[in-house]
Amino acid sequence: MEAQRNLDAEIEALLNVEKQIRLAGDVAGTKKAVTDILQLCFEAKAWKTLNDQIVLLSKRRGQLKQAVTAMVQQAMQYIDQTPDIETKIELIKTLNSVSAGKIYVEIERARLIKRLAKIKEEQGLIAEAADLMQEIAVETFGAMAKTEKIAFILEQVRLCLDRQDYVRAQILSRKISPRVFDADSSKEKKKPKEGDSIVEEAPADIPSLPELKRIYYELMIRYHSHNDDYLEICRSYKSIYEIASVREDPAQWIPVLRKICWHLVLSPHDPMQSSLLNSTLEDKNLSEIPNFRLLLKQLVTMEVIQWVGLWNMFKDEFENEKNMLGGSLGGKAAEDLRQRIIEHNILVVSKYYSRITLKRLAELLCLSVQEAEKHLSDMVVSKSLVAKIDRPMGVVCFQTAKDSNDILNSWSMNLEKLLDLVEKSCHQIHKETMVHKAALKV
Repeated sequence: MEAQRNLDAEIEALLNVEKQIRLAGDVAGTKKAVTDILQLCFEAKAWKTLNDQIVLLSKRRGQLKQAVTAMVQQAMQYIDQTPDIETKIELIKTLNSVSAGKIYVEIERARLIKRLAKIKEEQGLIAEAADLMQEIAVETFGAMAKTEKIAFILEQVRLCLDRQDYVRAQILSRKISPRVFDADSSKEKKKPKEGDSIVEEAPADIPSLPELKRIYYELMIRYHSHNDDYLEICRSYKSIYEIASVREDPAQWIPVLRKICWHLVLSPHDPMQSSLLNSTLEDKNLSEIPNFRLLLKQLVTMEVIQWVGLWNMFKDEFENEKNMLGGSLGGKAAEDLRQRIIEHNILVVSKYYSRITLKRLAELLCLSVQEAEKHLSDMVVSKSLVAKIDRPMGVVCFQTAKDSNDILNSWSMNLEKLLDLVEKSCHQIHKETMVHKAALKV
């Protein structure tokens, strides 16, 4: 009780001193007086008094911005030294309310919210943690370091994914441009010009840019896995594969390259998939995993693939993926793989045949006539293929119906070729005649 009285008396004396210095406009003196009051409360372990003094000092008439900033920064150092979780939360909430709406302590407020969100997450309140984090729009903070901004937004995205709010996760992820990870950090930083806001250094616990790049693409993989968007998952793994630290360590790049191959095979056929498939085949590292090179080669080669033989060959590799980086390929992956092989086979048939019976097509695809017709129809609807089915005749026609202009153009080209051929023939006949006449004269 006596100690409490002494503390109150000391605080009262310091408050009077702080008032005189503040009204005199002495910035350094006010900052020292404010921090001394907080230090007294901290040393006495009077946490409630500390919270009350923070609120009181921040609301004093004409309080200097520098004093409020110093006070918030000083109190933030005490957070980890609180005796229990309730005291810690109370102190963070007090500092949060003091810094709310003040642009000069916006970075401190963002860090406080992040710490409070982490506590809420540890307590299992993920929805509350996500709501807290979404209050802060760090992309507008000019003085915050670039890496800290990215780390904060990635934390927002992660919490949205944890609460399965995929729409908001996508909106937040678009705040980060992938090009920011390719910036050359080795270049010297330009000195700020007069009038420019000074960018603070990122705290020590913020990951480096390559690490943030990896975290970003791992979150994107989680997002795209929800929609089974295999091509985007593949592109995300490709970006992880290009990180220098991953390329240098075979233990890291082999699982990533395996995932790239699997997701390429699972992606529907389109120009982007075809381009990635060919560029991956040219990768020299693929020789380290020859099975996957063979798998990609089969997809590039215009030959019908027997599904049973392929599945028997790669079934073990497919099931081993759940023990690798990134986990299993998803519940639908085996079914989708069969679908892609059927689509590949239909495309191969369309290259070699202009007309084919449905029965023969079903034999080539190792399917029933009904299944073959269904898969063919799906491909036509998705515009992957041009085909017409004559159901009464049971014939599939892969030829496209030509426009009248195209037919006329083809006729015109054929006539030109014919006339060129006649002219060359006439020239050859004339040449032979001249040679023959010359031989007779001799």
